Amino acid sequence: MQVGALYSPTEAKEMADRLGVSLEAIELTRRSDLIDLHLDTFLPIRMWGYDVRARHGTGLLGGIAFGHIDIPRAMDAGLSGGLWSITTNPFRTAAGRWQTFQRNLAKVKELVETSTGHLRLVRTVAEYQAAKAAGAHAVFLSVQGGNAFDAAPGLMAAVPDRQVVRVTVLHLTNSALGTASTPVSHLRRNKGLSSAGKALIESLNAERVFVDLAHIHPDGFWDAVQVHDKSQPLIDTHTGVSGVTPHWRNLDDRQIKAIADTGGTIGIIYSKHFLEGAHGHQDAQMVLEHMQHIIQVAGEDFVSIGSDYDGAIVPPPDLRSGDSYPYLVQLMLERGWTEGRIKKILGGNFLRALAALRG
Repeated sequence: MQVGALYSPTEAKEMADRLGVSLEAIELTRRSDLIDLHLDTFLPIRMWGYDVRARHGTGLLGGIAFGHIDIPRAMDAGLSGGLWSITTNPFRTAAGRWQTFQRNLAKVKELVETSTGHLRLVRTVAEYQAAKAAGAHAVFLSVQGGNAFDAAPGLMAAVPDRQVVRVTVLHLTNSALGTASTPVSHLRRNKGLSSAGKALIESLNAERVFVDLAHIHPDGFWDAVQVHDKSQPLIDTHTGVSGVTPHWRNLDDRQIKAIADTGGTIGIIYSKHFLEGAHGHQDAQMVLEHMQHIIQVAGEDFVSIGSDYDGAIVPPPDLRSGDSYPYLVQLMLERGWTEGRIKKILGGNFLRALAALRG
């Protein structure tokens, strides 16, 4: 099955029955641009040689932490694109982080080249559309932890051909760039961006790379908003929102509006720990509650999917396999969301932001 191809009636019925969704949800998903703003599947590939080309179940732990997605399940779901992350190991030296990134970049390219046409590296909307037309899953190369570039000559200019599409300034640990949003950061006196962090944002802007504000402390968030080129969209690729679930990891309403004001978008994560709240849902409805809040605060043009699959998260039980995107669409339809809104959330909002960034 190619990502751009529609199911045959028999295939659509089989998929609908397996997922417990309507044919309408299956067909709408396949007609849409479906782009996940944060896939961490390169982590298990690096850590124990997970074969992303083979079809897997959800593993011994039933989709807890890892085992969420592979190429066959992505193809089944019609996942036309994803922001695949290279995660930075903060415990290496600055030179070691830069050298390791370059090795990992080469490994990603090798993975794509040996995927027999199932994967294609893309950087722009036009390249994404060409990949989709060819039936390939579009890999938008991303980096989690901007300290990967601390020793890079010229920072982002050292990555040729603008191959990286987005970078999170921070990840789970503090760095020379600034302070992470984790509770341990309370011990740090200055929680904003350092001069090096501000220089990284200027370099990202110069190379037309998305500044991703996932994982950053609120003080650093507002420093980034101030420093950032106002003509470029900001994004947060994988988060929840504090208006539904108060949590150190989640965005508040002011932050939501700040990203929306730049024309960016916000990907809602699948991690139960950041989504559970007073609404009481224990299933995929949690994701929709957070999406609904963004819609209420900023509108339907600024929300996307950012699952964090294979990023050591615990998704809701009904979203633990990477072929479950149509199930989320089914729940959207049951809420009465229009086809236009759904298509924006599945990929249209990200593509609009990417077009503003890179044309």
